[in-house]
Amino acid sequence: MDINLATTFLPHTDPEASLAFYRDALGFELKLDVGEGTMRWLTVAPAGSATSIVLTPPGVAETGISEAEKATILGLMAKGAYASIILATDDLEGLFERIEASGAEIIQEPTDQSWGVRDCAVRDPAGNTVRIQQRS
Repeated sequence: MDINLATTFLPHTDPEASLAFYRDALGFELKLDVGEGTMRWLTVAPAGSATSIVLTPPGVAETGISEAEKATILGLMAKGAYASIILATDDLEGLFERIEASGAEIIQEPTDQSWGVRDCAVRDPAGNTVRIQQRS
């Protein structure tokens, strides 16, 4: 049996800022833009990738939550403690320079980790942690 990751969801609080980060800083392509205002779902993906990220308004992808629970999600997002994703690239240093030049919040510059990878960490405009590993 062959199984692959097709799509994952990350929340956004500002669709334009999130689009600028994923498209302009990371170089992803915009695949789909649905809705309007803050109720927009943006599907982004690396060029040629079958895997995509759907950037959603917070509390929408999670069904059946209350307004209080949505407020909790927003609080966790503001602290960078709600969602994260790990990406990989052939040019960690070059990508990090592009992200840094975009003004994104840097959590960790490229570092050799004790578990054997070289990676960096940044926050997207919604507070999601984006770790990027150097591909071997």
